[in-house]
Amino acid sequence: MLSDGEIGEIARDGAARFPSGTALYIRPLFFCEQGLPMILPDPETTRFAMVFVESPMPQGTGFTACMSPWRRPTPDTAPTEAKTACLYPQSARALRDAVDLGFNNCVMLDPMGTVAKFATANVCLVKDGVAITPSPNGTFLNGITRQSVAVLLRADGIAVEERPVHPDELRRADEIFNTGNFGKVHPVIRCEDRDLQPGPVYRRVRELYWDFAHIRR
Repeated sequence: MLSDGEIGEIARDGAARFPSGTALYIRPLFFCEQGLPMILPDPETTRFAMVFVESPMPQGTGFTACMSPWRRPTPDTAPTEAKTACLYPQSARALRDAVDLGFNNCVMLDPMGTVAKFATANVCLVKDGVAITPSPNGTFLNGITRQSVAVLLRADGIAVEERPVHPDELRRADEIFNTGNFGKVHPVIRCEDRDLQPGPVYRRVRELYWDFAHIRR
């Protein structure tokens, strides 16, 4: 297995092979080469790969979303606490349905009928100046960007509630935005048939996150 430092060095070496200033999305992967046929991988044969894709980051102009009929699985039916390849087909068919309906993304519920996440990122809404995001309940990945945004908002004096979120709350929200590794923080400008504008909490957290992300350590 590689150490954190070795993985970081691979990332720096790979990025250096592109022209300076190229917008890259870097995806680290772990996979096994051996195991019982097709099903049970052998951890001892775990290998590492890093994929570099030229892909400019979204500019924060906003995206549209609808509610999806497809739901996230429970922890006893799928490895929901890891970013695993087996979870992507469920999100992919939810996203395909949304795109076919003319939306950019969709909100997926958990098996209990409360909001889990967007098909491709975590979700946060704002009501009366309070940021509200679903509490991690094992049905979606508790993303690093999600956690960072909550810390940054609280440190800035903005209240953050992590709790079950009912779908109707999205319809009454003052703001909705996502948090994720690819787009970082990105606003919803239409949810179902309701138009929204990037609001003050979104604008503030995007500013806070960009300042945080560009700190040289």
